Amino acid sequence: MSSSLPDNSLSLLRELLAFPSVTLTPNKGLIDRVQAILAEAGIESMVVADPEDERRCNLFATVGPQGIPGIVLSGHTDVVPVEGQPWTVPPFAATERDGRIYGRGSADMKGYVACAVMAMVRASRLPLRRPLHLALSFDEEIGCVGVRHLIHALAQLRPAPMLCVVGEPTLMKIGTGHKGKAAYRALCCGQAGHSGLAPRFVNAIHTAADLVSALRDAQRELAGHGPREEGYAVPYTTVHAGTIKGGSALNIVPAQCEVDFEIRNVAQDDPARILDRVLELTRARMRESQALPDAEAPSVSLVNAYPGLATADDAPGVRLLASWLPAGTGLTKVAFGTEGGLFQRQWKETAVLVCGPGSIEVAHKADEYVEISQIDACDAMLEKLTAYLTLAAQ
Repeated sequence: MSSSLPDNSLSLLRELLAFPSVTLTPNKGLIDRVQAILAEAGIESMVVADPEDERRCNLFATVGPQGIPGIVLSGHTDVVPVEGQPWTVPPFAATERDGRIYGRGSADMKGYVACAVMAMVRASRLPLRRPLHLALSFDEEIGCVGVRHLIHALAQLRPAPMLCVVGEPTLMKIGTGHKGKAAYRALCCGQAGHSGLAPRFVNAIHTAADLVSALRDAQRELAGHGPREEGYAVPYTTVHAGTIKGGSALNIVPAQCEVDFEIRNVAQDDPARILDRVLELTRARMRESQALPDAEAPSVSLVNAYPGLATADDAPGVRLLASWLPAGTGLTKVAFGTEGGLFQRQWKETAVLVCGPGSIEVAHKADEYVEISQIDACDAMLEKLTAYLTLAAQ
C-alpha cells in the first residue's frame, strides 16, 4: 500500500477498517501502514512483536524531546470477529451513511487510532517542548494480552509519562476507572459409566452445576454485602459464568466438564479471596447434592487477569484532559476493561484516563459505527493536546 500521508483522520480510518485485524490473527499489515505514515512524517517507531508470531505486533513511537515527561496516546488495533452477526454492510470496509462510518472496529477502536496517528503527524511539525508518544497494541480483546510485551519493552522508559489517554469509546467523556478482571477455567471430573446406573458414578456436569450455583450464591453475597464503588453501572464486584462444556452422549455419565467464569472486581475486592469463597460454597453444595464421598471439587486455573484502573477525579491529569474538552464534559467509570490498568501498574506516577470517540453500546455488534462528529471531537481534543506540548516544560 502507498505510504502517502492520509488527508485527515477520516481518510485514515477508512484505510484501517479495510484491515481484518481480528484478535489472534495478523495485524502486521495495519502496523506496517502506520509505520510508513509515521516514517513519511519523519517519526521513528519501534515494533514489538509476539515472540511466537511476528505477524502480530505492537508499535511505539515518539515525537519531540527526550528526557521530559510527555503524553501517551494508547490504542489497540485488534477487533472482535464478525462471524454469525447480521451485518448489512461490509464489515471490513468503510461505509459512510447518515453522518456515520460503519465497519468493524470503527468505534472499538480504530476511530481513535486514526485520530492518534494523525495527531502524531501534526505534532511532528510543531516545536514540541514535551514528547508525544503513540502506543498501539494487539490482542487486547482477549484480556489485554499483546500490550504486555510492549510494556515489558518499555520498562526502562524514563521519565514516566505525565498522562496516558487510552482511547476506548467513551463518547469523549473522561473515564477515570474500570474494574479489574480475572478469568478462570474450572475442570470438573467425574466417572464415566452407563446412565442406567447413574447414581453409582460421579457426574461431572452435576459438579459443574454445583459450581455454577456457588457462583450465583457468591454474586448474591457480593451484591448484598460486598464493597461498593459508585460511578459504575453495577457498583459492586460481579461474577459471571460464560461457557460450560461437558459430556459425550446422553447414555454416558460424563467424566469431564469445563466451566469458564470471570470475576470483575471493584478496587476493594480481591479476586483470589472471592475464588476461595466460590470453592467453599461449591464444596458445600456438593456435600448436599452428591451422596458419593469420592466426588472431587473442581480444579480451577487462572486463564487471564488484568488490574483495574483507578485515577482520582481531582488528579491534575483529569483537570488537564478536561481543559482540552468542551466545558461540562462529564467523568465516568467504564463498564469494560482496558489496557489502562496495566499502564498504571507500570507507571505509578502517571495519570491514566480513558477517553475516545464512539459508543461502547455499538461495539462488538453488527453494523458497528462511529459518528463522524465524534471523530471531529476527538481531533479537536488532540489538537489542543498537541498545542499544550508546545508550551515551555514545567
